[in-house]
Amino acid sequence: MGSLDARLSSPRWLWAVAVALLELAGPSAVQAAQENQPQVLILYSTRRDAEIATIVDRELPRIISEGLGGPLDHYSEYIDLSRFPDPKYQAGFRDFLRLKYSGYRFDIVVAVQDVAVTFLANYRQELFPGTPFVFLANSLARPQPENSTGIVAPLSFGGTLALAAALQPEVRNVFVVSGSSTRDKGYEAVARSQLQPFASSLAITYLSGLTTMDLETRLARLPPKSIVYYLLMNRDGAGENVQPLEFLDRLTAVSNAPVYSWVDSAMDHGIVGGRLRGQKAQATQLGHLALRVLRGEGADSIPLSSPDLDVNQVDWRQLQRWGIREARAPRGTLIRFREPSAWERYKVYILGAVATLLMQTALIAGLLVQRTRRQRAEQEVRGREAQLRTSHQRIKDLASRLLSAQETERSRIARELHDDISQQLALLTIDLELLAASGGPGRPDRRGGDVVQRAHEIATSVHDLSHRLHPTKLRLLGLAPALQSLQREVSAAELPVTLTCENIPSSLPPDLTLCLFRIVQEALHNAVKYSQASGVSVHLAGGVRGLTLSIVDDGIGFDVDSAWGAGLGLVSMRERLDAIGGALEIHSQRGAGTRLKVWAPLPAAEDTNAAAI
Repeated sequence: MGSLDARLSSPRWLWAVAVALLELAGPSAVQAAQENQPQVLILYSTRRDAEIATIVDRELPRIISEGLGGPLDHYSEYIDLSRFPDPKYQAGFRDFLRLKYSGYRFDIVVAVQDVAVTFLANYRQELFPGTPFVFLANSLARPQPENSTGIVAPLSFGGTLALAAALQPEVRNVFVVSGSSTRDKGYEAVARSQLQPFASSLAITYLSGLTTMDLETRLARLPPKSIVYYLLMNRDGAGENVQPLEFLDRLTAVSNAPVYSWVDSAMDHGIVGGRLRGQKAQATQLGHLALRVLRGEGADSIPLSSPDLDVNQVDWRQLQRWGIREARAPRGTLIRFREPSAWERYKVYILGAVATLLMQTALIAGLLVQRTRRQRAEQEVRGREAQLRTSHQRIKDLASRLLSAQETERSRIARELHDDISQQLALLTIDLELLAASGGPGRPDRRGGDVVQRAHEIATSVHDLSHRLHPTKLRLLGLAPALQSLQREVSAAELPVTLTCENIPSSLPPDLTLCLFRIVQEALHNAVKYSQASGVSVHLAGGVRGLTLSIVDDGIGFDVDSAWGAGLGLVSMRERLDAIGGALEIHSQRGAGTRLKVWAPLPAAEDTNAAAI
């Protein structure tokens, strides 16, 4: 599948050997190729390394394979344009193809560009009779061949110059670069015709047929307000063959003016841009056309097409290099190789950061608002707590004063009962006894005796009442003897009481002794009145931190929570203990008895936090 160039330049005997080898290899090669896979031959008007050949060789087989759902065999051959005008070359190339593909039955033959189209039009009947013919041409100088269809895409060079004028309206000089090969000259001839209308506003100079060194020197010293238009360079003025795109890289590197071109393969080789022909688009159109024929459509039934495959394109990097404003590009111009801005590169991260910042800001603002509200609430709570503490202290002081006033009043009443009422009752009793005895020794007055007895009972009741209101023993003898006296009184009259005292200090503050005595007195009173108990035990013990008092009965018990609001007894106990810094616990259940636990601090432990046991 190689080119004929090298073979035709070899000695005649090498050519004969090659032909003989092809003849010998023909049958086996044909047998290997004659399979069910589609057979496609592509004939190029270019060298093997031309960009259009590379693109078509890549795209056309891919499109056909995907369209048919299977692989295909394709072969590529290349015509030497510089030698094509020689009839001997054409005959030799024809013979080469006949021998190489003898016995092959191609399903389609594809011609790329004008020379290949001309060759097949002249020799197809000899080489590939009856084979459909699909082509890509810049022009069609003769009538359309039989059993063929194709794409005619005329060369268009004026659009690039129009784009350059829009991007750089200050430009006055255009230097057109082309080579000395037949194809190069053909492109130059088309350019001279198409660029002629711009000659009235631009000075157009054609730098063709120069050696590489001379051309580079000229391009490095172009006058201001100039641009370079690169057409095609396959061979320089010295006859040295060059690769067009590699040569373009050299020119754009040395040129002191922006470079434009007409085909998209020149992009990314230093040009600013132009109205560029899409070679991949050409190959795609050609591939779909060939696919239609391979699927069974008659080539003659498919009309020729002339799609506009040229698109305005610019290289963003070259715009920056030459200081050309992007805003001058006409609408629809494709801006390629644009380096993304910081926003385009990091848009996701920036948006994420901004969203995070906004969320954090909202969260912080919410926290600040919450903190302000909390501070206000805390201030209100502190103010209310202060008010409550003040109210509590006032109530506590008031309760203490009430208790003190109560005890003072009790003491006063007790003294009145003891010192006044009791004395009067004693005198009354004496008078009654004398009166009862006035009837004579032999005649006692029974009614008088009853009155005297009742008077004695009243005096005893008044005496007991005085003692309960203000026990003298508590003041004179201390807490333990007073409790023992209370035990005897309750046990003898109403309910058995067991009393134990341990480690009681010899001297206690009056308010402490009075508090504990009143609690025991109230507890025994409640037990007698409500508990229905068979016995009560009272235990008083002294410790390092204070006195512990425990009162237990085996009565019917009660609901502690509801009892706090039902009477003043429990409230009075707690208020007395609060006044001296003590603590009270009450444990009771219905049917399970009642247990009171009291703790009262001693004078040395007044500063210790009170705690229930």
